[in-house]
Amino acid sequence: MGTPRSEARAREGGAEAVIRPIRAGDDAAMAEIVRTSLRATGLDVPGTAYFDPELDRLSAHYGARPDRRRYLVACDPATGRVLGGAGVGELEGAEGRAELQKLYVADDARGRGLGGRLVQAVVRAARELGYRELYLETHSSLEAAARLYERLGFRRCERAATTAHTAMDRFYLLGL
Repeated sequence: MGTPRSEARAREGGAEAVIRPIRAGDDAAMAEIVRTSLRATGLDVPGTAYFDPELDRLSAHYGARPDRRRYLVACDPATGRVLGGAGVGELEGAEGRAELQKLYVADDARGRGLGGRLVQAVVRAARELGYRELYLETHSSLEAAARLYERLGFRRCERAATTAHTAMDRFYLLGL
C-alpha cells in the first residue's frame, strides 16, 4: 500500500497530525470513532456505516485489494492516537469511479481542518489508483460535512445505483 506519499504530516491548528495507511492496530479506534460519530448524530441506524460488516476490520478490508482500495488514518505524532480516517474504494458497476468512504474524525479533533486534509489525501490516493471520479454519500443533517465537500469542489449528483447506505440522502461527485 505504501507509496512515496503514504505518510504525510499535516499541520492542524498548531499541532501536527500524521496521515498514513491504516494498520491492524488502528481498527478498534477507527470503529469507535465511526460508531461514536454516528450515534451522536442519530445515524446509528441500518443503512449507514454503523452496521457495515468490515467496520471492525478496516485494515484487512482495504488491504485485501490495495490495487483498488486504500484507507488512511490521521494520528497524533506524539502519542500515536488515531484522530480520524477516510478511505477510497471501487464503486461497483461504475467504471473509473471510486467512492470516498468512512470519513470520520474524533469529536475532540474536529474543527481544525483534519477532515479536509483527509479528503485531500484520499483524492490523491484515488488518482494514484487510476480513478477518474470520486463519489460520496452523506446525510442532509451533516451540514458541516456538506460545506466541506462543496468547498473542496464536490458537486451534488444523483444516488449511485449500487449504494448500500440507504439512509444517506445527499450525494456528491468530484472529477479527478
